[in-house]
Amino acid sequence: MAANFAARGNVLKNRKTTSGSLLQYWRIYFLVFFVFLAAGVIFIRLYQLQVKAHEMYLAVAENQYKVSRELTPQRGEIYLEDERELYPLAVNQELQMAYAVPKEINDREKTASAIASILSLEKGEIDAKLSDAGDMFEVLKHKLSEEEVSKIKEENISGIYLMPESFRYYPGGELAAQVVGFVGSSGEEYRGQYGLEAFWEKELRGEKGNLRQEKDTRGGWISIADREIQPARDGADLVLTINRTVQYEAEKIIKETVEKHGADNGTIIAMDPKTGKILVIANYPSFNPNEYSKNEDLSLFMNPAVSTPYECGSVFKAVTAAAGIDDGKITPDTEYVDTGSVKEAGYVIKNSEEKAYGRQTMTQVLDNSINTGAIFIEKQIGNKKFADYVKAFGFGEKTGIELPGESPGSVRNLEETKRTIHFFTASFGQGTTVTPLQLANAYAAIANGGRLMKPQIVEKIIYPDGQAEEVQPQEIRRVISQDAAKKVSSMLLSVVLNGHGKRAGVPGYLVGGKTGTAQIAKAEEKGYEEGITVGSFAGYAPIDDPQFVVLVKVYNPKDVQWAESTAAPAFAKVMKFLLEYYGVKPTEE
Repeated sequence: MAANFAARGNVLKNRKTTSGSLLQYWRIYFLVFFVFLAAGVIFIRLYQLQVKAHEMYLAVAENQYKVSRELTPQRGEIYLEDERELYPLAVNQELQMAYAVPKEINDREKTASAIASILSLEKGEIDAKLSDAGDMFEVLKHKLSEEEVSKIKEENISGIYLMPESFRYYPGGELAAQVVGFVGSSGEEYRGQYGLEAFWEKELRGEKGNLRQEKDTRGGWISIADREIQPARDGADLVLTINRTVQYEAEKIIKETVEKHGADNGTIIAMDPKTGKILVIANYPSFNPNEYSKNEDLSLFMNPAVSTPYECGSVFKAVTAAAGIDDGKITPDTEYVDTGSVKEAGYVIKNSEEKAYGRQTMTQVLDNSINTGAIFIEKQIGNKKFADYVKAFGFGEKTGIELPGESPGSVRNLEETKRTIHFFTASFGQGTTVTPLQLANAYAAIANGGRLMKPQIVEKIIYPDGQAEEVQPQEIRRVISQDAAKKVSSMLLSVVLNGHGKRAGVPGYLVGGKTGTAQIAKAEEKGYEEGITVGSFAGYAPIDDPQFVVLVKVYNPKDVQWAESTAAPAFAKVMKFLLEYYGVKPTEE
């Protein structure tokens, strides 16, 4: 019995010893875990401070003994060609800013009265800016006039100073305003908005620099300390393909045309068909980029030549004829009989003024602008191939011109080849939309022997080091054969000599082109607006060796309906000026 009790005692003793040992081990494990956890936390914190936040704390430390200043680059300027000279379209102008250091002003009321009188500001506004006696800098007014600068210098008021500032200035005012755009505030900085200023912002802006140097306890530069300088890189200058004299004349012509006919707006484009270089983009109405903030109609900042697609009407028939001839389905002398209308899918399509012309050649189809004739050509080509030609001419895609906000237009109606009615209306320029630039470029392709060029508006880029990069013309693709292009040119010549384009002629030169008068589609529903039309004329000259393509668009003229009375005469004025200005010799009596 005693032995049993002793054995049980030993067992209990062993159990207590084992239990104590386990508890001791768990304490050791917990202590080791805690040490590793604390080490891990410390390591992570050190990594965050010394590695991830290294640059921030380095900057904080350096700011205690160093001072830095941002170096602003000079913005690149924009120029137009003008008789072998460059005309500044957008330049940098240095003007004076008035600012105050309230800490240095003794008589606040007297100073506020004097400054308010000189700068034509409210005394209360000036007084509020001077109210903080410890303030070191308060802007009073930007862009001071010469008279205001002179008076401030004369008065020599304590605590009032002048500082030069660089601003964008447009010497031509409204000249090519929707092409160039303007530099305006984006909230945090000034940057290009609209036009070339926006599209070429990166190249024009340049790159900012930085200057760093040690400072003393009062915050001043230590002159004998080393300076760290990262120079600013000035922006590049742009030289445009647009000619200043021709642009000015075209803007005058489109303004006169719009005002004469009470139209809503108008556009003129002129280009070199062989290179794709733009000579003119003129819109009216326009705006003055020097006073852009005063303009309440923001739509005026947009460039309708590239941003506003429209249904162009019969001016598109030249494209349809070009497709038919290139595809071998028609010739200029191919005949058909016009009954005055075509029925398709429950619709009846008629000619303008519901005329029926009887037997007509394809040349006469363009002369008389016969809708059913354009449908006849489309039928011969076929829906699928017709859509391919339309896209090959560049419709439905952006031209790639270096301007912001370009629209591709829309040829979605031609995606479903079974919807024949859409192809019929598209053949004479209804149901699809194009931009004025696309239309001008399509005519340029015909004038250029069937080769479509990329529209080019920048002639040259001049970098800060003086090196110049010439922008080379770029061919996109061949659209039609050279033979087809010549035949279409002969048909367009007939339009001006015998058809609706007579008022587009220029004495002494052979001119080809086509009119187009289209209805305006309703914005919110199907159908077209009553009594609202848009007139276009596109063409080129001289017909045997085209030097210039011109497109004129006049939106919603009030006194006349047809493009032959609005766009065609304006075309003649622009083309005449171009031919004479560039010294193209007349070939006709």
